[in-house]
Amino acid sequence: MNEEAGGTSVTTETAETDAGTARITWHAAERARLVLAVSHGAGGGVEARDLQALARTLPADGVSVALVEQPWRVAGKKVAPAPKTLDTGWRGVWPALARPGLPVISGGRSAGARVACRTAAELGAHAVLALSFPLHPPGKPEKSRADELLGAGVPTLVVQGGNDPFGRPEEFPDGRFELTEVPYGDHGFAVPKRAEITQDQALDLVTGAVAQWVASLG
Repeated sequence: MNEEAGGTSVTTETAETDAGTARITWHAAERARLVLAVSHGAGGGVEARDLQALARTLPADGVSVALVEQPWRVAGKKVAPAPKTLDTGWRGVWPALARPGLPVISGGRSAGARVACRTAAELGAHAVLALSFPLHPPGKPEKSRADELLGAGVPTLVVQGGNDPFGRPEEFPDGRFELTEVPYGDHGFAVPKRAEITQDQALDLVTGAVAQWVASLG
């Protein structure tokens, strides 16, 4: 499928993986220098507000955005499989993501961010973008997943809501990663109406931070 969206070429393809059929929606930059591949979390799909905002804005900066739907979502299932199955699905789409011959930033939101961190080194990712990294289950800070984040082994940016129950910015350990806070944001970067920033401003913080970080990668 091919279409044009705001001057950006949008195409969709499927990729066969050992976990089933995945789907990639490309938002291609006219003169791409990088690919940002991002997948969804366990509770939603690529329609997430932050993923859509990145797909709308980054192609103008020379970054082709690939929105990746894991096989379980493509199959219409409501519950995500085990982490190792998510990793299998991500590995299976990687050849298609690398096909343009450009450096690939491996990314995702929530569970997708964990996948990106766990597989970055083996897949040769240029960097990792972790949106709403689930540092721990809500209310269970003792069950930390910091080792996944710290083990990515490549330049990493975490974008985290200030009120994310899966880990507030101040809960993150010191490490070799950058962290940008979206004030008042929850796990989906939604901000309450009483907040001092609007929802559009919150999304602008997300896309602005990612664009600035990507530019710094060279």
